[in-house]
Amino acid sequence: MTETQHRIPVVDGGAVAAVHHEAPGDDWIVFCHGFLSDKTGSYEHRCRRAVDEGYNAVRFDFRGCGESDGQFVDQTLSAKLADLRAVVDQFDPASYVLFGSSFGGKVAFHAAAQDSRVSAVVTRAPVTYNRVFDAYRQAVERDGECQFDTGDRIDGRFFDDFDTYSFATIDLDIPIAIFHGSDDAVVDVAHSFDAAAQFETDVLLETFASEGHRFSREAETRLLERLFHWLETH
Repeated sequence: MTETQHRIPVVDGGAVAAVHHEAPGDDWIVFCHGFLSDKTGSYEHRCRRAVDEGYNAVRFDFRGCGESDGQFVDQTLSAKLADLRAVVDQFDPASYVLFGSSFGGKVAFHAAAQDSRVSAVVTRAPVTYNRVFDAYRQAVERDGECQFDTGDRIDGRFFDDFDTYSFATIDLDIPIAIFHGSDDAVVDVAHSFDAAAQFETDVLLETFASEGHRFSREAETRLLERLFHWLETH
C-alpha cells in the first residue's frame, strides 16, 4: 500500500497536511476529522480499510490542527470547508464519498450541499444543528473566548461565521448514512434522528447500543463493516 504525503495550499492562506492512501481504480473516499482531533489514529485504520475495499482514501488535518498550518483559534466552519475543497481539488476525483466524524460530519454535510462531485455522505456521531455548541457560545459571550482541555480555544469569530450556516437549509439528493452511539453525551443521538427525518433522500441511520461519542474498538470494526457493505449497494 502506497501512502503519499502532501502539503496543499489553501486559497485564503496557509497549507493543509494530507495523506493519500492509493488504490487502483477511480473510487475515492475523503475523511474529515472532528473538532479537537486530527488525521491520525482511527483515520489511518479507516483509510487502510478503504484501500482494502478498493477506494483511494485521503485523510488530512484542518488548519490549526495536527500538521497543518495555522492556529486553532483562527479556524471557522468556512475555513474548514475551504480546506476540504483544496484537498479534493488537489486530487480532482470525478466523484467521491465524504466521511465525517463529529464536527467533521457537519463539514461533510455542508460541503456536500456545495459540491456536486460528492456521491454519498457518511457520518459518525455528526454535529448537525448549531445548538450543540450553545455551551461554548455562552463561554465566549461571558469570557470572550472558550478554552478547551487541550489548550485550544475559540472566540467570537468562530460564532460570527458559524451562525451563517444552518443545517435546516441543507437539501441533499444523494445517499446518506449516519452512525451514532445511543449513549453519546456530547452530541445527542436525537439530533441524528431529527436530521435523518429532514432529508427526502435515501438515509441509513444506525444506532450503536451503549456506545458514547467515541466508539469502542469493537464498534469501530462494526462501523467499517456496515459502511463498506452500504457503499456496495449505493
